Amino acid sequence: MIRDKRFYKSFAGLTLSIALQNLLTYSVNLADNIMIGRYSQDALSGVSLCNQYQFFLQMLVVGVSEGIVVLGTRYWGKKELKPIPSIIGCGLRFGCGMALVLFLIALLFPRQMIGLMTNDAAVAAEALKYLKIICFTYILFAGTNMLASSLRSIGIVKIGYMLAGSTLCINIVLNYILIYGHFGAPALGVRGAAIATLVSRSVELLIVLWFLKFREHTLNLNLKKLVCIDKRYMPDYVRISLPLLIVQALWGVNSIVQTAIIGNMEDAASILPANSISVIVYQIISVIGYGAASAAAIVTGKTLGEHEDNPVEGVKPLIHTLQWIFLAIGIVTGIVLYLSQWPILRIYTTLTPRAAQLTRQFITVLAITTVGTCYQMATDCGILRAGGDTRFAMINNNIWTWLICLPCAFLSAFVFDFPPVVVFFCLKMDQIGKIPVVYLRTKSYRWIHSVTR
Repeated sequence: MIRDKRFYKSFAGLTLSIALQNLLTYSVNLADNIMIGRYSQDALSGVSLCNQYQFFLQMLVVGVSEGIVVLGTRYWGKKELKPIPSIIGCGLRFGCGMALVLFLIALLFPRQMIGLMTNDAAVAAEALKYLKIICFTYILFAGTNMLASSLRSIGIVKIGYMLAGSTLCINIVLNYILIYGHFGAPALGVRGAAIATLVSRSVELLIVLWFLKFREHTLNLNLKKLVCIDKRYMPDYVRISLPLLIVQALWGVNSIVQTAIIGNMEDAASILPANSISVIVYQIISVIGYGAASAAAIVTGKTLGEHEDNPVEGVKPLIHTLQWIFLAIGIVTGIVLYLSQWPILRIYTTLTPRAAQLTRQFITVLAITTVGTCYQMATDCGILRAGGDTRFAMINNNIWTWLICLPCAFLSAFVFDFPPVVVFFCLKMDQIGKIPVVYLRTKSYRWIHSVTR
């Protein structure tokens, strides 16, 4: 274990900064969820369906951004900053291109997209109203988040919670005005929530551009550096990012398939809002775990860059320490999540008794599986990927998702007719099952690869 108190102070600062950003980001989703949920249960279910496509885009952006962080932190550790703007430029090309494709699909084929995930006409109607507006935020979201995430490769995390804080304030105010029709505005329901998000995403982009121009002086990023890149770094970026992008893209598709399974069960009108509420609550409470994963990626990549001559011995104390931190965070998160179900259900007053019962059950499942998530996800995303071991993540995650979890959930729902809580557990059980696999991979130290020139 590392004994230096300065490490724990530095790591806690990084973790809490990133966690605060995630907390504010998910608080925007929670505010939307609560306000729409109080408007109507069908509207809540419809918005939750559209958010699966937003989540898919988010996964693509994460895959692109993580490739930037893996390479950027190594060069930062070596004290070579010149390649980093070119690496960020590579990522922006991929990320914004994929956001554009998803925007065009949502704009041109909204009914087909919604029809994949539910057979409930009332829910589908609300989802269509929301999707036709929210799709205009996709490119804004991709550009903003990739630029903000890229700055993590040099330890700049403050911009993240500046963006999330502005979005939270704007979203809550505009939701209050536009969903319910206060201060003389029309009551637009789900359309009002979509408009509020569009406005807040536009403000986010303006803030990050201002920060890059006036406050960021390490890389001195500008449009020319991001457009006129050194193409020698493109193969390096693709080699690292492509497995990550495949993992994240398939994870996003997995989320859509999960929702399609749940949305086509007999009791979908109760299952969908329960799933939406429990997932949002989980996201809010698990921010420390995900913050620790992102912080671990930064410190691991930087440490490997500093010890290129003997990376295994240089990184061993760090890896041992981080794994114990991840496990402790997981246990605390699980306890807090389990206890949260009672105050949360007091907020959602429009839920039917059946939907409330399912919400309690789903939160209990997540309280158990989050212990595994906080360990194996943080170890995978924070340690193994920082070492350049992106192919392992691709293989491990896809085996569990496509060969184990989804087939088990499908059979449980439509063949054996098991209760919804069993189906929900089948969808989340990989978070426990991956623990021994990730542990053994970490212990082998075969995940350390040379990724810089």
